[in-house]
Amino acid sequence: MSTAATLASIGDDGVLNESLSPTLSNVWIDRDVSWLDFDERVLAEALDERTPLLERAKFLAIFTSNLDEFFMKRAVVLREGEAEARRSLTRQLRDRLTPMLQRQAECYRQVIIPGLAAHGVHLRNWDELTQVQQDEAARYFDSQLSPALTPLVVDPVHPFPFLSNLSTSLIFHLRDTAHNESMYARVKVPENLKQWVPLESNDAPNQKVFVPLHEIIRGNLHKLYSGMTIRSVTLMRLTRDAEVELEENSEAEIRGLVQDQIRQRRYEPVIRLEFGPGADPAIKELLRERFGLAPSELYDMQEELDYGSLFELMGLPFPELREPAWTPLVPPAFQNVGIFAAIQAGDVLVHHPYESFDASVEAFIHSAADDPQTISIKMTAYRIGDDTPFVKSLVRAAEQGKQVACVMEIKARFDEERNLHWAAELERVGAHVTFGIKGLKTHAKTALVVRKEADGLRCYVHIGTGNYHVKTARLYTDLGLLTSNPLITRDVVNLFHYLTGHASAPECTTILVAPTTMRPRYLELIEREIEHKLAGRPARIVAKMNQLEDPALIEALCEASRAGVSIDLIIRGFCCLLPGIPGQTENIRIRSIIGRFLEHSRIAYFANGKEDHLEGDFFIGSADWMVRNLSKRIEVATPILAKEPKRRLWEFLDICLTDKRQAWVLDTNGTYSQLRPDGEGSSTGAEALGTHKAMMDLASSYCGDC
Repeated sequence: MSTAATLASIGDDGVLNESLSPTLSNVWIDRDVSWLDFDERVLAEALDERTPLLERAKFLAIFTSNLDEFFMKRAVVLREGEAEARRSLTRQLRDRLTPMLQRQAECYRQVIIPGLAAHGVHLRNWDELTQVQQDEAARYFDSQLSPALTPLVVDPVHPFPFLSNLSTSLIFHLRDTAHNESMYARVKVPENLKQWVPLESNDAPNQKVFVPLHEIIRGNLHKLYSGMTIRSVTLMRLTRDAEVELEENSEAEIRGLVQDQIRQRRYEPVIRLEFGPGADPAIKELLRERFGLAPSELYDMQEELDYGSLFELMGLPFPELREPAWTPLVPPAFQNVGIFAAIQAGDVLVHHPYESFDASVEAFIHSAADDPQTISIKMTAYRIGDDTPFVKSLVRAAEQGKQVACVMEIKARFDEERNLHWAAELERVGAHVTFGIKGLKTHAKTALVVRKEADGLRCYVHIGTGNYHVKTARLYTDLGLLTSNPLITRDVVNLFHYLTGHASAPECTTILVAPTTMRPRYLELIEREIEHKLAGRPARIVAKMNQLEDPALIEALCEASRAGVSIDLIIRGFCCLLPGIPGQTENIRIRSIIGRFLEHSRIAYFANGKEDHLEGDFFIGSADWMVRNLSKRIEVATPILAKEPKRRLWEFLDICLTDKRQAWVLDTNGTYSQLRPDGEGSSTGAEALGTHKAMMDLASSYCGDC
């Protein structure tokens, strides 16, 4: 099948049209099923007895956050289908999700609550508090909570209130006995206050009692509705669709369109209702009808409604209940050496969070901003976070008269308002801010510094796999290349000319750029491995990414497998390819790494007929192998040309491939199984330690005591 026909076999909604691709249908895993498979692996970290207690609580929270994202992004796609296949898939996903939610609740009830109690931390509902504790919580309600609440009623005079996305509310029956009237009422739980309130009236010294904010509200509702009778208090949480379509007409109006998109998202259709224990069936039915939901779109939660609040408990003073702290280390190349001198000496590969993002990537832009030899700084920005040092450095550089250009992606979902703010801050000081290419999101992670040196202008480049975001750089594993190699820097100069100017395509001969050259080049590299295998030369592919869904690349991998090419794929999240199918994918192995850090790096290795790994071709970049990344975004991948960065990349890939502590393997039935080290205490190295601990140890050996 041609690449065009293969790409046509998957729609904009990410669902495969099997009639267009019978070859793929034999090895295809539905992306939504696979997405829930990933969420289940995250939940498994909470259920794993080897995980420290507070980390288990954190993974319960992450599991909830992941499900929120799944529903906001995918539920409408599944709802809108008319075909029985879509309805069947919706039922299948609910059937998968229901036992996962049950295991989450059981872990919270049977592990987290008693485990924390054993350390003197008691999580209690209102009815479990002593009278002294209830009195203290009531005083907290009066002084710190009541002013922030807005008690509402629903009657002929008061319309049904607006319920915002992911908001938690108390809904209940209200009766005015004086006027013989009944109505419904609603109080929203403030989301910008702490959700776990500590009480000082503890049972004994060294004991701590925490009560959920919504429980304090429930215990004091009578104060908001004086003289009324309150019945059937129901705790509920609402989720809205987040897939707002943005139709671009011209760059001049893109800001207004994005602002409209942000406003519109608040009013998108409701796609899920969650209810706490003991919910009133009449209230559930009222809300179901109000929002036009099917019964299958209502979820009864057995314990907590929003486990995301458990993130607050990570600050408890019990280091023994958390993973040992890790402080990213200064990369050896930058120890006692100026950053530009270090890059001139040779390409530098940095690996976060094992190596310091602050001392490498942030220092690169910070140093350029203050360096009198710097002529210009150019960056792409997708997600850069709050209080970002990168924008501060760019502002400082612009104020000093340096030319500053930032390609800001203001359509980055859930970060639109933040990015609009930073765009305005940069424009205020005279920086050039553009919003990329019409119809394409700019997802590339690329920065360019141009310096005037003794022998003329020299360009320095950073190309990474992760965002310029200092907080996620401590939690996500990402790679970055810092180089002054003209083969790469020349292409990056042309890329920025394309992004800020007007051209049909960037003129790049070394780096790969989506949507123009990246997919075609990867297809060529896969085909080259097939040719090597058929000629009897070494042939191997190793690729690491977050998601695999692009049908053209999947079909090419299947062809390579049929030719006998050895293929290892390390896919953290959803993967639409089924391995080990005879005659199709029997030479493909797929694994997923889940642990204390979020695997986020994208790497591709092609042996190119060479036994020595250092003679093969390595690439790192911003793109997963998905239709959206390769067809609808500006993405960049760079070849790794120097031997030392190649050696380090292979070392990392080898650790991932030998891991039996954090690794899950996908079998021919589409089931993931967690690997275990061989024998108790008999395994050593990455096999027993897991990828993240092995990489921390490796970084320590590289960086010494710096």
